[in-house]
Amino acid sequence: MDWQAFPNIQRLEARGHWGIKRGLGNPTRLLEGLGNPERGFPCVLIAGTNGKGSTGAFLAQALRACGLTVGWTTSPHLIAPTERIWIDGHFIGASALDLLLGEAFDCEARAEIQATYFELMITSAMLAFRMTGVEVALVEVGMGGRWDATNALDPLLTVLTNVGLDHTAFLGETREAIGREKLCTARDARPLVLGPTLDPQWVSPLLECRPELCPAPSLEADEIRWDRSIIQGHSIGLPGAHQLENLATALEALRQLRRIGFPIPEAGLWEGIARTRWPGRLWEIPGLPWVWVDGAHNPDGAATVARHALTCGIRPHLFFGAMGDKDLPRMAAALKAMNPRSVTLVVGANERYASAEALRAVWGENLPVLDIAALADRLRTPEAGLRLVTGSLFLLGDLLRALGVVPQT
Repeated sequence: MDWQAFPNIQRLEARGHWGIKRGLGNPTRLLEGLGNPERGFPCVLIAGTNGKGSTGAFLAQALRACGLTVGWTTSPHLIAPTERIWIDGHFIGASALDLLLGEAFDCEARAEIQATYFELMITSAMLAFRMTGVEVALVEVGMGGRWDATNALDPLLTVLTNVGLDHTAFLGETREAIGREKLCTARDARPLVLGPTLDPQWVSPLLECRPELCPAPSLEADEIRWDRSIIQGHSIGLPGAHQLENLATALEALRQLRRIGFPIPEAGLWEGIARTRWPGRLWEIPGLPWVWVDGAHNPDGAATVARHALTCGIRPHLFFGAMGDKDLPRMAAALKAMNPRSVTLVVGANERYASAEALRAVWGENLPVLDIAALADRLRTPEAGLRLVTGSLFLLGDLLRALGVVPQT
């Protein structure tokens, strides 16, 4: 894609992805200045440490298969910012995103504020959803919840997938502290769907409001293989034992939406779930058989993919790279549990990547290290056994660019 033709997208990218601002003043003023587009449709907030994207993917495809026009905004993207806004089965076009970003930038100037990348993208998503007349919007919370730009919305229903240790420098160093931040996305007297690993008795004392707690029942699988699962006789489009938790969470959210009044027949629901795909989450790269990637970016995510490998009796050749601010020792410990056939470390050009020295300090001093271009060349070369690249969604995005692969849902 030649981004030179899209000046507002270039302007957004120049702002950088990493800005974090405590407070909801910016998104509130942007939305108010644009006529509160978020009030034109019901909204579901999806919060949690892991599984937000997969839960959102299940919900988006199920609701669409039931005949609803669905908007979904998620983050981060792998290749291009257009992946962050999904409407009725398709990513937004670059021209449309550039136009909507222009509106957001104009509003920012009028309000005399300096918005973050994420705040501008959430504003643009709301404009896109209003423009296309979506009947329901699925909005993935970025980080935490209390001060996340998405918390400026007024959700009909909130989902909390799970709570683990991530972004501890910003959210707190305990599950309880992190849980409090994420639970600020709930609303009084409205449904709060809890993933099956969350105990309502643990959640209740952390709440600052009184939502209706809706815990998701656990699911049992008929069969789990590396590349697919069968649940209640239905084929599941997202592989991985951990997807049972995300699917259970999505099913409870769908039950609550049905109770509220959304038309969600069982047949359509399962049709959408069967065709759910989510690039970068235990995903086989198109054109490279037995090369799989997973964006596990924290210890819980790493442990999840390792458990799935152990469940399926898979010992992959592992390629690991991560951002330097992550808990590298605990991620490494979790992934070592799968007893990989080999380990290769990966470094990127961005300064946020963990260095070769930092990676070797937790994995082993003598392990080989590749940069992204060398990794792409290595993966293009046939090799016996399954190969798994993990540790960061940003790593996966850089790898897909090097391979020339464009994600499709």
